[in-house]
Amino acid sequence: MFSWDDDPDLNITPLMDVMLVLMAVLMIVAPTMTYEEKIKLPIGTKSSKLGNQKQFTIRIDKDKKIYIDNSVYSFSNFAQELQVKSAMYDKTSSVYIRADESLPYRDVMLILRHVKSSGYQNVALITE
Repeated sequence: MFSWDDDPDLNITPLMDVMLVLMAVLMIVAPTMTYEEKIKLPIGTKSSKLGNQKQFTIRIDKDKKIYIDNSVYSFSNFAQELQVKSAMYDKTSSVYIRADESLPYRDVMLILRHVKSSGYQNVALITE
């Protein structure tokens, strides 16, 4: 007959083999999984050209001299000069800011703030 005194042993080796295979598969597949969010973009027209828009560029060199077209402005009174200069341009025109990479970040953001406060909404920072 059977002896009930023996302790039953649970063999978990096959279970561990299956778990290791699943872990290896997940380690290989997980980095390749991407999340895709469905976004509905607005419908645009093909008749408008981007190149015909009015625009001007503000250039700032490492000595904090500011150039708009052929005019040179100082950093300290640029806000007042921009108010005068902005009367010559349409407020819907695009403004591009090209700053020297050695300028502190706060100086570039100050110029950006002056341009935005002058009423321009289409402002972009140019990088290389």
